[in-house]
This record gives sequence, C-alpha cells and structure tokens, in this order.
Amino acid sequence: MTIGDMAEQEKDMEIEKDQEAPGTEDRAEEGAEAPEPEKGQQAGEAGPEETADEAGEESEAAPEGVDPKTWAEKRAARKQAKLDKKAQGYKDQIEQLEDKVKRQLAEFENFRNRTEKEKHAMFETGAKSVIEKMLPVVDNFERGLATVPEDRKEDPFVDGMNRIYKQLMTELENMGVKPIQALGQEFDPNLHNAVMQVESEEYESGTVAQELQKGYTYHDGVVRHSMVAVVV
Repeated sequence: MTIGDMAEQEKDMEIEKDQEAPGTEDRAEEGAEAPEPEKGQQAGEAGPEETADEAGEESEAAPEGVDPKTWAEKRAARKQAKLDKKAQGYKDQIEQLEDKVKRQLAEFENFRNRTEKEKHAMFETGAKSVIEKMLPVVDNFERGLATVPEDRKEDPFVDGMNRIYKQLMTELENMGVKPIQALGQEFDPNLHNAVMQVESEEYESGTVAQELQKGYTYHDGVVRHSMVAVVV
C-alpha cells in the first residue's frame, strides 16, 4: 500500500464519523426531554369538587345591593320553614299511628267484651239446662215427702230423705235458683202458666188459687213457669 492509498483511507474514516454523530445527538436530546405537567394538575389549582363547594358558598352570600342582615334573616326563615314542614309531616305520621293504635285497642276491647258476654251466655245456657233436668228430681222429693204419714216423719229413713232434700234446695238457692211465688198472687203470664180456672170465695178474680207444679227462676230468667189454677 502506498502513502497515497493510506491518506485516502483515513479521509474515508473521518467522513463516516461525521455522518454518525448527528443521530447520536438527536437520541440524546429526545431522552433528555420530559413531559410537561398539565395545567389542571399544577399545584395550587382547585379541583372540581372544591370549585362546586366554593360556588355553593358564593350562592349563599347576599347579592349585590341587598342588606346582608336582611338576606341572612330571609335565609334563616326559609330554613326554619323547611324544618317546620318536616316536623309537621312527622307529627301527622305520629297522629295517624296513635289513631290506628287507639282504634285497634277499641276493637280489641269490644272483642273481649263480646267474648265475655258469649262465654257468660253459654254458661247460663248450660246451667239452665242442668237445672231444668234437676227440677223433676226436686218434684219427686216433694211428692214423696208429702205422702209420709205424720207418725212416720221421725223415722230415720224419712229424716234422711228430708235432709237430702233440704241440702239439694240449699245448693240450688246458692246457684241462684229460687221458687216462684204463685199461691195467692195475681196471675202473671210471665211467671205463671194457667192450666185451669176455678171459682173461689177466698181469692179474688184473676188470683192464683192453686199451685199444681212449682215454677223456678234462675237469676233473672224463668227456668220453669208455675202451673196454676186461676180464679174466674
């Protein structure tokens, strides 16, 4: 290789270096560039929520040309009106609930009273039915004791039957069963059942002259009417 050839080769190498240098500098400049922050994210600027709050506070401020004191009084009056309306709504609801509870209590009280009356009526009906079945037994006692001769009334058996009869009548009386007074009383269709008419010098017309079968009452009701003969 001659001296001339070596000089040309060095010249070519310098040219290649000059061509590679600009690309390297561009890449270095691109790596050095950093993204700039957006304006909305810069420090010290308010977000959307803070802006809305500030707008709400500004809306509560008195408009221009209006007395702040008067404006504050109006705002307070509006707030109080809203509170009063809400309180009235609660009061109406409470009154409705109280009325509903009172009506339910009244209905329950009526139901309880009605149930008590029905129970009492059922008891009275059952007791009356039992008493009606016992009255023929009483009649038989009275008929049997009425046929006992005077000389045998002190007999132990007769005395025992008489004691049983008195005990039975005492228990019936304690239950509220009472015999109807008929003999010598004015005829009462509510208590007496007239089966015959008779003449009498002892009693006036329309008076019960004879009692053929005793009648009984249970409390205020008639269990069995007295079977009687009435003077013409």
